[in-house]
Amino acid sequence: FHIYDMKLNIAYPATGCQKLIKIDDEKILSIFYDKRIAQEVAADKLGDEWKGYVLKISGGNDLQGFCMMQGVLTNQRVRLLFKKGMPGYRQRRTGERKRKSIRGCIVDSRLSVLDLVVVKKGEQDIPGLTDTTQPRRLGPKRVGKIRKLFNLSKEDDVRQYVVHRPLPEKEGKKPRTKAPKIQRLVTPTRLQRKRAVLAQKQRRAEKNKREAAEYAKLLTQRQKEKRQALLSRRRSSHRSSTSSA
Repeated sequence: FHIYDMKLNIAYPATGCQKLIKIDDEKILSIFYDKRIAQEVAADKLGDEWKGYVLKISGGNDLQGFCMMQGVLTNQRVRLLFKKGMPGYRQRRTGERKRKSIRGCIVDSRLSVLDLVVVKKGEQDIPGLTDTTQPRRLGPKRVGKIRKLFNLSKEDDVRQYVVHRPLPEKEGKKPRTKAPKIQRLVTPTRLQRKRAVLAQKQRRAEKNKREAAEYAKLLTQRQKEKRQALLSRRRSSHRSSTSSA
């Protein structure tokens, strides 16, 4: 079959940069053939500057734009029945399932783009990939991730370390910034609300227990009254039968 050009979209998470290179040499591309998603490949054949680099396959798209899917062990396109929770599918109605075309997780020559991630850096820097740093547009939002990023302790105030993103400046107005609302933040208000919820639960349990005891007492009294009424009716019927005799 015909050999197509392939683009390699290489990402380096340490700097946040990506680099797209076009490869039309079959010998170079052959190092990726028959490899699966999440497998690691030595990148020495890409050129002298790539010596020592190790790349991990993270995905790709074929010539018609269908993406690769992890776990589908084929190098062709297949039609799978998707349901809620599967990657690449969003359920529109409850219980809905849909048959979609996807490409398997094995690399072959009929891909147009192959996504790769640098897991080991080599000796030389790659221009536009490892020599520059692309700052993150957004900072972490969750309390635990902010603490991990700045190496904070439980006593430190997380609100002082939120990453503020500068907004585009307007003429004649002060520069503004935007920050995320911190999630899972434990504040005195949150603790008070938690105590109130627990107290309400306890009050509700005590009330239910008290009402259940009152109901059981009332039920016992009603059964006792019913039993006494039945005995009195039997006695009166017995007296009337003996007097008539």
